[in-house]
Amino acid sequence: MSVGRVLIANRGEIAVRILRACRAMGLGAVVAYSEADRESLAAQLADEAICIGPADARRSYLSAASVISAALVTGCDAIHPGYGFLSEDSDFAEAVRAHGLTFVGPPPEVLERFGSKEGTRRLLASHGLPTIPGSEGTIRDESHALAEAARIGYPVVVKPSAGGGGKGMRTVRTPRELEGALPVCRSEARAAFGDDAVYLERFLPENRHVEVQVAVDADGHGIHLGDRDCSLQRRHQKILEEGPTPALSPERREELRSRALAAIVAAGYENVGTLEFLVDPDGEFYFIEINCRVQVEHPVTEMLTGVDIVEMQLRIAAGEPLRIGQDDVRIRGHAIEMRINAEDPAHEFRPQTGTVERYLAPGGPWVRMDSHLYAGYEIPPYYDSLLGKLVAWGEDRDAAIARARTALDDLVLEGVVTNRDFHRAVLDHEAFRSGAVTTAMLDRLGAASFLRPPRGS
Repeated sequence: MSVGRVLIANRGEIAVRILRACRAMGLGAVVAYSEADRESLAAQLADEAICIGPADARRSYLSAASVISAALVTGCDAIHPGYGFLSEDSDFAEAVRAHGLTFVGPPPEVLERFGSKEGTRRLLASHGLPTIPGSEGTIRDESHALAEAARIGYPVVVKPSAGGGGKGMRTVRTPRELEGALPVCRSEARAAFGDDAVYLERFLPENRHVEVQVAVDADGHGIHLGDRDCSLQRRHQKILEEGPTPALSPERREELRSRALAAIVAAGYENVGTLEFLVDPDGEFYFIEINCRVQVEHPVTEMLTGVDIVEMQLRIAAGEPLRIGQDDVRIRGHAIEMRINAEDPAHEFRPQTGTVERYLAPGGPWVRMDSHLYAGYEIPPYYDSLLGKLVAWGEDRDAAIARARTALDDLVLEGVVTNRDFHRAVLDHEAFRSGAVTTAMLDRLGAASFLRPPRGS
């Protein structure tokens, strides 16, 4: 393998996850950390750890010069950016290559091609994927936005072209709302992604959010690894993911997967990626964006298929062909991932900090906890609130729900307020158990409807 030593340019649970993949492959691993993460689990477990700057992510995890310098100083020949931060930055990927290093992800020219959401929407539409009606190009000014919204029909969603995660995104129902939202969305997009370009898309009420995991090697050979349902969201932020989606029939799911793969291969993609779709109540699906990196929810797919997605990323980046074909992919049972966050659902999911006093991860067959926690760990206030991802597998959806419920009960996490009880309530909620969750449901019903005492407590 052309890669021998990897700099992990990320933090939290994904840094630990990548470190373990490198260990399993016999690769050296160096963790780059900010001053706030000096005592992080990843830094403690790594072969070597190097500080790349202060707590401010702009001067550490988002500093391309600091990350590349760290890789060179520690003798690494590859950089794995994880998710977020620099993971989809084509300029960073180009700089990595210019310094003779391997970027673990799509090549810079591929990141450039898929860097604009609006442009990617048009590109994949040309390769056969249905898309939601939207603006023709990014929005130039207020008058252009008003004209495009009138053509599309209200309500519309203002979306940033350069990033996701709900930042810079607003649903508007009138011209006046659009006039007010446009500068706010531009400002948020500029702050989050360094690019204030936005576009418009027709709003689909009560939709499902379904995504397809793909992998394509440098020779254009591609596979899909099934789908995931990410419909349980709060303000466009994913909370729980599962797979396969309960929103589609087996035949319709297979159509979604195969069409997604065919389009992305035809468009010249390379490495691991995730195509995201909205599904309307009639089961029609519409492509919305691609994530050119490993997803937070990738463990769902790993539990369903037995494929190590991070290892696949590393091998493709090193120039190796895919080791499996589509006929080798076996999708078995059902898996559920719950994001365990340091936040208070009873108070608008307010982020929390503090010291973890006790931590015991749940175990047993077909239960997985990806986390960077340990007793005594101080949760820094500078980054997102994700503490870990609790994943459970079952031979069918009911079995997966039951195992997820037991795993939540087994999780010991004291000293900080988390959303664990919220997940218990979600698993017990009739809307979830029936598979009828939509992206708007939680915001419409409010957290209070999910915070009743769970069954058996």
